[in-house]
Amino acid sequence: MPSYTAPVKDQMFVLHDVLKIAEQDVPGYDELDRETTEAILGEAAKLAQDVLAPLNPVGDHEGCTLENGVVRTPTGFRAAFDQVRDGGWTALDCDPEYGGQGLPYLISTAVGEMFSAANMAFNMYQGLTHGAYNAIHAHGSDDQKRTYLPKMVTCEWGGTMNLTEPHCGTDLGLIRTKAVPNGDGSYAISGQKIWISAGEHDMCDNIIHLVLAKLPDAPEGVKGISLFIVPKFLVNEDGSLGARNSLSCGGLEKKMGIHGNATCVMNYDGATGFLVGEAHKGMRAMFTMMNEARLGVGLQGYAQGEVAYQNALGFARDRLQGRDVTGVKNPGGAADPIIVHPDVRRNLMDQKAFVEGARAFTFWGASLIDRAHRNEDAAAEGLISLMTPVLKGFLTDKGFETTVLAQQTLGGSGFTREWGLEQFVRDARITMIYEGTNGIQSLDLVGRKLGQDGGKHVMAFFEMVKSFVSENKGDAEFDAQFLEPLKAASKDLQAAGMYFMQNGMKNPNNALSGSYDFMHLFGHVCLGLMWARMAQAARAKLAEGAGDAAFYETKIATGRYYMARQLPMTATHLARIQSGAEPVMALDAANF
Repeated sequence: MPSYTAPVKDQMFVLHDVLKIAEQDVPGYDELDRETTEAILGEAAKLAQDVLAPLNPVGDHEGCTLENGVVRTPTGFRAAFDQVRDGGWTALDCDPEYGGQGLPYLISTAVGEMFSAANMAFNMYQGLTHGAYNAIHAHGSDDQKRTYLPKMVTCEWGGTMNLTEPHCGTDLGLIRTKAVPNGDGSYAISGQKIWISAGEHDMCDNIIHLVLAKLPDAPEGVKGISLFIVPKFLVNEDGSLGARNSLSCGGLEKKMGIHGNATCVMNYDGATGFLVGEAHKGMRAMFTMMNEARLGVGLQGYAQGEVAYQNALGFARDRLQGRDVTGVKNPGGAADPIIVHPDVRRNLMDQKAFVEGARAFTFWGASLIDRAHRNEDAAAEGLISLMTPVLKGFLTDKGFETTVLAQQTLGGSGFTREWGLEQFVRDARITMIYEGTNGIQSLDLVGRKLGQDGGKHVMAFFEMVKSFVSENKGDAEFDAQFLEPLKAASKDLQAAGMYFMQNGMKNPNNALSGSYDFMHLFGHVCLGLMWARMAQAARAKLAEGAGDAAFYETKIATGRYYMARQLPMTATHLARIQSGAEPVMALDAANF
């Protein structure tokens, strides 16, 4: 059975040595000293390792079952959910006014990585609830907040997002679900939604569905969509549960992965719903939920890569096959462990360099969210808006690739269920699809985010890279190994943006055909920046002579690998972008 060890030491390094959170001016960060942070992460690690991880293969093998309209979760899930709930883990960054602990989103992100790596399908139940909580907190009325949020903070009540219908996914303007006024301020919601994660299950007393629907007088397209709270059980004025609402789970999807999470077909048959925010403004409210969800999915991508890498590394250290070509390393055995072989090392280094870079990128993104919300910082808001499709798209593409590399490390054993790697591959695959496919993320990046506010946010990113290089140059070795590769990659990214400006207007397909490469080019530059920052932080710790020297030396060596072996991919992506639309669009549709 696969194992998982929470990477607390590496998380602490990113939080305190790279991001230096206790020194930042973000409200609440001053309370996050090393002792406090380590205590929180240490307790989360125990729960992830001892409770959630052992249930991961159970959830995969058993899956969820639907009996007489009731969804049963796998053995042990409900008891584990009670532990997570009772420990206050669902309330970490929620508003204290509704029972939350008020901690920064960054701490919730670090804990979320552990829980997701340990058991991704399980963690989705509380993750969806947190997203629904955020949407109601941002856009709901005071009465709606008082009614629903306290129970959602504790996850006594679950939450979902209901967007997709059988005939439409990305193009939500085509939805058919109707909301008809009842005359008393409520609405009758009728329609069918599909692929609803955690749509029905047995771990919460109530489930608060957020449903997109159209009013009778709604304009055409996305401008006519409204958002509604549709609870599984109606809530009485005193907060107690009332009658069962007119909604049901019509089936469970048979999926490639995340078997432990109930992915439901939801039928609404005149169910009572309550408008959230303004009529016809539902997309704005739903995107509050979706943007957080996209960051969470990016985290899922590298978290699956992390647990897969851990198991691949353990196998590579133990598996004896062949001899090291430079000399025997295990003279007492019939063969050397496969970790001595360069190709296995390459495989493992690709995994390690990605996962650790992705963690730093994600934590930095979470810190931008905290700064945007807690400091009301418009620049941070603009930067994280720009980064969201990169975080989601790049990290899930590379996260899935990492699980495949880890599986490959095991050879034939990786293809069997016994070792668990094939589950990580299957579970990671959905991250590239849900919350907006990665192709959609790339179109959002190039079509909307790149030029947002006159392009000032991407220009701010370029200036950030330029300033880092300028402030840290002077050491010949560091310059050559980190700063020069970062400068070259940043120039590739700028050249790609310039190509879009010069060629996209006369033929939009020139930009759209290169959008996916641009997303990956941007992702590599972001990880290059993160690795340069981590290497500089490790160098500083070595200079102090404090801490684990081997840890910091390993960090620098891993960063050198990324800069030398992965970051040069920016040139390839630039060349593909500059080839334009013609190679992509050359065939008539009939000739495929």
